[in-house]
Amino acid sequence: MSYLPERINRPISNQELERRWAAIRAAMEEQKIDVLLMQNNNDHMGGYVKYFTDIPAMFGYPVTVVFPRDDRMSFVGQGAIGVTTPMPPEGNGLHRGLKQLMTTSSFASAPYSLVYDAEFAATALAPYASGTIGLVGLGTLPVSLVDHLRNGKLSKAKFVDASNLVDQIKVIKSAEEIVLIRETAILQDKAMKLAFAGVKPGMRESQIAAIAQHAIHDGGGEHGIYLCSSTPGSDPVGQAAWQGNGHVQNRMLQEGDVFTLLVETNGPGGMYTELGRSCVLGKAPQELQDEFQIILEARRRTLAMLKPGASCKEIWDAHNDFMRSNDRPPEQRLYCHGQGYDLVERPLVRYDEPMLIRANMNIACHPNYVTKRFFNTITDNYLIDDKGAVERLHRFPEQIVELG
Repeated sequence: MSYLPERINRPISNQELERRWAAIRAAMEEQKIDVLLMQNNNDHMGGYVKYFTDIPAMFGYPVTVVFPRDDRMSFVGQGAIGVTTPMPPEGNGLHRGLKQLMTTSSFASAPYSLVYDAEFAATALAPYASGTIGLVGLGTLPVSLVDHLRNGKLSKAKFVDASNLVDQIKVIKSAEEIVLIRETAILQDKAMKLAFAGVKPGMRESQIAAIAQHAIHDGGGEHGIYLCSSTPGSDPVGQAAWQGNGHVQNRMLQEGDVFTLLVETNGPGGMYTELGRSCVLGKAPQELQDEFQIILEARRRTLAMLKPGASCKEIWDAHNDFMRSNDRPPEQRLYCHGQGYDLVERPLVRYDEPMLIRANMNIACHPNYVTKRFFNTITDNYLIDDKGAVERLHRFPEQIVELG
């Protein structure tokens, strides 16, 4: 079928897709890779499929893409079992750049069915049975797929990890992608404002998160997570909790409570940013204000280092040195990171990331830690300028919001 434009939520342009394909194919030529293979099954960490096709993987259903250096793509997705549909060069409005659309019905919860995706992938890869196949996203390619190919008709092919080849191109945002990223950040500003405006005693944490979720969906966002937590502001014993997902958002807020919300979603077009703030149902305790100043200073120091050519390890080390010097816990998980079609994208600002900071990266920065009484945090996105400047993309006030 031909998809009408009004059915699709903010498609990117053909020119942008062609820019990506040309850049990837040039890198494949340089590294002598004949074809790429990728599979994603969700939108949060499924950015490879979205980047190549402008179609998100969703709901745990696998989407497999075969991207040749010298031909159009093959796309394997959910649908009637065993159907192959040849695609015209111009596509059908939704599917672009495809040679063939293959459908099957497989589920991770029914392991025997996964062979159907693998068989279609083997068919699409058959012309490269003696060539070099680049695997994209080793963390999202199931062993059932790769083993089927390596031990079957493609046993003579050479398999290499091509994730970094794609990452080096994907993390640098084009002008069109930056427009979408800015729109996501502004949409999150609105969602946070509406969520905090709706806070009142007697509401559960999950109900406040739902206000933000409605605002994002109403503004054209499709997917994301809404993490939150709350703490009694006057409790000297302390009940500080990390922000959590819906399973742990059952607490009911009362006067004086401190509530923290992280809106980590995409917007129209599928690009992710994230915004995190705290509010108080009353006046913010002085201890919370003091900790917030430490958070702001930690971030200020980091932003001064977020320049093209900067080492992620050096930024990580400097941040943790600052935290230790102030008798605060060092970061042990992830401090800053890129975002795009993935909720978490390279580079990861920590000790093990070899990628350097570069211009036109979209970087989320979220210094946070827990003290006895409070979860302390602030989260915003920043665009790295080619002149070394860092632009904050969100416009929500950089403060603890006092309500009532």
